[in-house]
Amino acid sequence: MAGIRNGRPYRRLCAYQRALRLPCWWCGEEIDYTITGALAQRHRYAFTLDHLVPLSRGGDLLDRANARSAHRKCNSSRGNRTDAARRPVVTSRRW
Repeated sequence: MAGIRNGRPYRRLCAYQRALRLPCWWCGEEIDYTITGALAQRHRYAFTLDHLVPLSRGGDLLDRANARSAHRKCNSSRGNRTDAARRPVVTSRRW
């Protein structure tokens, strides 16, 4: 399956999702969409394509309904947990 992630349909899905300029679906914070190229492959706050249903749990790699925008760090830390195991999005603090 690694080869398909370099294919045109996957790149098209990534471009579509990136163009939406959505915040990270996992933590709720803004994604720095200006980080591109080689730096984006290792920068913690760069855009990555994440999947609502992880691929290891049967999620569809190319389904737009399964695609989510995420920070690289959030996508990595999430692993293959499902949305049911999602940590809450914190938008403000109560003092």
